[in-house]
Amino acid sequence: MPALNVLGTALQACSYDPLTGYFRDGCCNTDAHDHGTHVVCAKVTADFLAYSLQRGNDLVTPRPEYRFVGLRPGDRWCLCVNRWLEALQAGVAPPVHLEATHAKALERVSLEQLKEYAL
Repeated sequence: MPALNVLGTALQACSYDPLTGYFRDGCCNTDAHDHGTHVVCAKVTADFLAYSLQRGNDLVTPRPEYRFVGLRPGDRWCLCVNRWLEALQAGVAPPVHLEATHAKALERVSLEQLKEYAL
């Protein structure tokens, strides 16, 4: 059965360049092993990247051992739903690609919250 997005349709790809996703398949797919629940497809901003670094999650520095090239503002990336929610509460939530955001995100954030930040 194909994964669904927050709109109830087939999950679309988030990014192939940089290659994102818990499975590094370009999509915000998830399973029980994905403890971070990397399901929100966001277009990262400079403010969000700085906030994430401040919170201890460096998304800028390349980490080739994890097939991670480092992000720049404007890149799309599958974010942990809890980090996106924290960023929302801090006023720095990045925009979201709804069609590429996994339906599992709705367990933590509302569709209305996501739509407010939709690309």
